[in-house]
Amino acid sequence: MTKIDEYEALQLENQLCFPLYACARNVINLYTPFFKPLGITYTQYIVFLVLWNQDSISVGELGKKLYLDNGTLTPLLKKMQEKGYLTRQRSRNDERIVLVSLTEKGWALRDKVKNIPTELGACVPLTEEESRTLYTLLYKVINSLEK
Repeated sequence: MTKIDEYEALQLENQLCFPLYACARNVINLYTPFFKPLGITYTQYIVFLVLWNQDSISVGELGKKLYLDNGTLTPLLKKMQEKGYLTRQRSRNDERIVLVSLTEKGWALRDKVKNIPTELGACVPLTEEESRTLYTLLYKVINSLEK
């Protein structure tokens, strides 16, 4: 084995993690023109996606669904609460649990963003079948790394 072969795995083009990283960044950047006028970020958007489908969820459960730790989630939720989108309250049953719920303003945002997934779907040049395959493969990777 030559020195070049020994370090071949360290070449950028041989890293599976790099195209995943670059693709995620590029796709998230496509959202910026939609979110900037609303004053929200992509990470806030995915919090909304969870809450629009399951209002009043614990911070811990929200973190599990979004693969975010409390150190990332807590300041994000605090900022969203300051903007009037949600409330955070301690559970009456267990004070260690903080429940997150949408306010009227948080629910109203749903109407403003409802067309974004369709509009962005046109920006990614994949067929429906390719999209489903990619989705399945990405979750296969996520789930295998979570164990």
